[in-house]
Amino acid sequence: VACRKALDSTTVAAHESEIYCKTCYGRKYGPKGVGFGQGAGCLSTDTGDHLGLNLQQGSPKPARPSTPTNASKFAKKIVDVDKCPRCGKSVYAAEKIMGGGKPWHKTCFRCAICGKSLESTNVTDKDGELYCKVCYAKNFGPKGIGFGGLTQVEKKE
Repeated sequence: VACRKALDSTTVAAHESEIYCKTCYGRKYGPKGVGFGQGAGCLSTDTGDHLGLNLQQGSPKPARPSTPTNASKFAKKIVDVDKCPRCGKSVYAAEKIMGGGKPWHKTCFRCAICGKSLESTNVTDKDGELYCKVCYAKNFGPKGIGFGGLTQVEKKE
């Protein structure tokens, strides 16, 4: 009746001897509220007359927060990002690898001597720098026979 759509047996709905398309019937007599074509993101043509409401007075004002927001709290959160010890740039969660108790970029998580990419199984740290186990042993490990380094043995003639 209202929209003047062409109706057939699959698109018609009747109410008290009046016929409607299913869309108009649902709007007029169907359930109301969020989830039923009403609420957030939907336009309503219902003026609320049957409830005694006058919705034409103006748009409602947005609610103010009950407690004032502290902008410096949010700014601090953004500034408080971890810094990579090797390059000094910010390290975000998507690229963070922990080593030696500090956050590193994936690309900076390398041996300070040979540049080999490190993993949790082959990383060692000394004085805030990362080393592979081989470079660490060569440079900071014990020296002498049985520790990877040979001393010259004098021959007696």
